[in-house]
Amino acid sequence: MSAAEQGVGREARYTLLTVFLVGLRRRDPGAVVNAVVAAIGTYLPTVVTRAYGVKLQTWQRAYVNTAMVTHAVGMLGPYDDVWWWDHLTHAHSSSILAGIVYVVSRRKGRDPGPRVVAAVISFGLVWETIEYAIHATAKRLDLEPILVTYGRKDTFFDIVFDLVGAVLVLAFGDRVLGELAASE
Repeated sequence: MSAAEQGVGREARYTLLTVFLVGLRRRDPGAVVNAVVAAIGTYLPTVVTRAYGVKLQTWQRAYVNTAMVTHAVGMLGPYDDVWWWDHLTHAHSSSILAGIVYVVSRRKGRDPGPRVVAAVISFGLVWETIEYAIHATAKRLDLEPILVTYGRKDTFFDIVFDLVGAVLVLAFGDRVLGELAASE
């Protein structure tokens, strides 16, 4: 792994450590837990590279790590204070899932379109259900939720922006993921 690739992961982890520490200082379990989960997520590119023998470019590693950082930082306030933050994180994160499904589909010689859309919608619905269950359980136990749900309208827009991420991958997949899809 190149120095640039190592730096991308290291910088993301330092940022997530900062989110973790700010979360501890604020006594915000949502920020703390999300920083830890996001920090683990920064190892995803390395795991994929080693497990499947694919060569990710530095920008692809940075793209995944940026999704981890924007989600965790959002827990410190942007999800509540910046109207588009949640939309951005949903489109960004879903495009990672869409990209994985796209590459796997292309490698198997299958049309990625329906698979990408199905995977993104399915995972999005599962995620929204988990988010709701965590929020409802925390509320019932009188605990601070680590994930927050804002109602049906928010859930609808979350799925819409998940689809935005999928559509972007379908539109630009050959250009930005073609090398991964072709390598075997």
